[in-house]
Amino acid sequence: MLLTFPDCTTKTIEELRKPKLIAWNANKENSRAWLALNMMTEARAGFVAFNEGTKEDREVDFIGLRQLLARGEGWGEALHNAIQPKNKHKA
Repeated sequence: MLLTFPDCTTKTIEELRKPKLIAWNANKENSRAWLALNMMTEARAGFVAFNEGTKEDREVDFIGLRQLLARGEGWGEALHNAIQPKNKHKA
């Protein structure tokens, strides 16, 4: 069908993508800000844990993270290091 009606196929795909593009354009600024914030905090911690953790333990201590945040700790190098797999059992 693609070879028989290439222009019709292209137009059909464009029409199917319209709602997705409208939603993206309406939310891209918020999504970009959320992604930037997340990549500086939890996602960064997760990537580091996966990269530096052992084969048996590559999980961030998310319970410890929530407890530290509840106590008023701010995101920083000390918090980031405290929730890494290598430091989980040192507390």
